[in-house]
Amino acid sequence: MAQREQLASRLGFLFLSAGCAIGLGNVWRFPFITGKYGGAVFLVAYLVFLLGMGLPILIMEFSVGRASRRNMSRAFQELTPGSRWKYFGCFSIIGSYALMMFYIPVAGWMMYYCWVTATGGLSLPVDQVPGVFTGLLASPGTMLFWTLVASLGCFGVCAMGLQKGVERVVKFMMGGLLLIVIGLAAHSITLPGSFEGVAFYLVPDLQRAMDAGIMSLINDAMNQAFFTLSIGIGAMCIFGSYLNRENSLTKESVFIVSLDTFVAFMSGLIIFPACFAFGVQPDAGPGLIFITLPNIFNNMALGRFWGTLFFVFMSAAALTTVIAVLENIISHFMDTYEWSRQKAVKVNCVVLTLCTLPCILGFNLWSDFQPLGAGSTIMDLEDFIISNNLLPIGSLIFCLFCCQRYGWGWDKFIAEADAGAGLKFPRFLRFYLTWILPVVLLVIFVEGYIQKFF
Repeated sequence: MAQREQLASRLGFLFLSAGCAIGLGNVWRFPFITGKYGGAVFLVAYLVFLLGMGLPILIMEFSVGRASRRNMSRAFQELTPGSRWKYFGCFSIIGSYALMMFYIPVAGWMMYYCWVTATGGLSLPVDQVPGVFTGLLASPGTMLFWTLVASLGCFGVCAMGLQKGVERVVKFMMGGLLLIVIGLAAHSITLPGSFEGVAFYLVPDLQRAMDAGIMSLINDAMNQAFFTLSIGIGAMCIFGSYLNRENSLTKESVFIVSLDTFVAFMSGLIIFPACFAFGVQPDAGPGLIFITLPNIFNNMALGRFWGTLFFVFMSAAALTTVIAVLENIISHFMDTYEWSRQKAVKVNCVVLTLCTLPCILGFNLWSDFQPLGAGSTIMDLEDFIISNNLLPIGSLIFCLFCCQRYGWGWDKFIAEADAGAGLKFPRFLRFYLTWILPVVLLVIFVEGYIQKFF
């Protein structure tokens, strides 16, 4: 086996893995559904599902990667030679490509908003702010330009190498992201009238949760806990393959989950106090980020500064995810076809950038194509493919591979997960992970189709 690249430091591994997990869902979905379902009532349910579903599968991905020293596309073959598990390796490259086809353009949106906020382009009357976003979506040229900026920048980081490029840049971006999110939250909670928003966000309100529906709360908490960590497409598997055996994988995974949850939690402390301070009802999705919050910043002292800082934070969250997933793609071609890093970067930069065109054109020139019903876009279809299909199925594959005797097996998984100093994997979970969690993952998969089509 060829000498495997390794990360230079434990912090690099932790920040790179956390950077992959921390994305836009932490900001434009988590705070909204937390408020919708009764604040702390939802937080408790979310944490239960996060520890019971997301964390074990994250540890499994890391274990498969570290034991095999290979990308997901080769890891199953390396650990179970001659078995049919090797055919599931394709989920890594398919899932990573499907995610980047719409995530890179969205990262471009964030960078565009950094620019227009910093240059005063969002300093507009309230009724004109939505036009900036609709204008962006209507212009394929503008979207393509900022998509190219995001794509070329992130591929350029990967081209510099694992330690000198990916690790160094992501450590810097993640450090900056954490400082910015703390600064924004501290500013937000000091606004006049902000504590009403803090109370709405954090004080448990069982009545609000019941009004929204307990089953709906459980379903949304389960989905948020599952999807927040980007598990199932092998992106975490590759970082495990770069890791030494000094620390147990349970220890490392708990830190990453904590960091991901911290950013999501702090995002709520940025958004709710600001919304309540200015009498604005928070919503979810792009409307919150590109319409609601810019109007709040426009009414805030030093609003352009705080608005620019917010979109720098959003860009960092998006770009760290892009860099991490691109590293997974590049590793696939290096492992599977024995390409050099430079060749893998150049080929995928061209192909993947072309693959972003359907998402871009789906908002304008191809807007008549509505694949999931009236009002849907090509981006909605791409998101459905990754979120409702590849992530749950990929996670189910990792779960079965690590826990069933006809896969890698429980004993080998536990030996790898526990290698090194620190917290050990709780062995009493074997029955739950072998027989119950796979059923839960199938329920998530089926529920995704029910919500989408019925």
